[in-house]
Amino acid sequence: MALDQSFVGRSYPPTDPYEVGREKIREFAEAVGDTNPAYTDPEAAKALGHPDVIAPPTFVFAITFKAAGQVVQDPQLGLDYSRVVHGDQKFVYTRPVRAGDRLTVISTIEKIKSMAGNDILDIRGEVHDEAGEHVVTAWTKLVARAEDDAADDKAAAEGQA
Repeated sequence: MALDQSFVGRSYPPTDPYEVGREKIREFAEAVGDTNPAYTDPEAAKALGHPDVIAPPTFVFAITFKAAGQVVQDPQLGLDYSRVVHGDQKFVYTRPVRAGDRLTVISTIEKIKSMAGNDILDIRGEVHDEAGEHVVTAWTKLVARAEDDAADDKAAAEGQA
């Protein structure tokens, strides 16, 4: 069943603040294999004009994707998360995320469309620091795959559903 178009433009309450820590930034940089010293060495970051270490650009995904959970779990929207795959991600920064930031996210449903029975949901996450200053906007595209009744029936018959 197609998602309700009346949800386009709906915003959800801001998340509780997420405190960005040096260790989380270091762990993330190591996990993605990025050896930029501005991510792990406060002095290197300061030499580049930052007050502390900064986070790799995709670090904020963990924060914004968790915030998008408010949308995904909205029972009125009716999204079947068991069929969802991550379709796309985009970030536009005002400034880098820094250790010590306390960030909140407001998620808004920007677009809903249906194609070939698939529901495509675009969620915009506006990330602000404790002073209310904009840090980054993240767009997440989620695709809820169309139900394949024949495959579902076969899987159920084989005890795989």
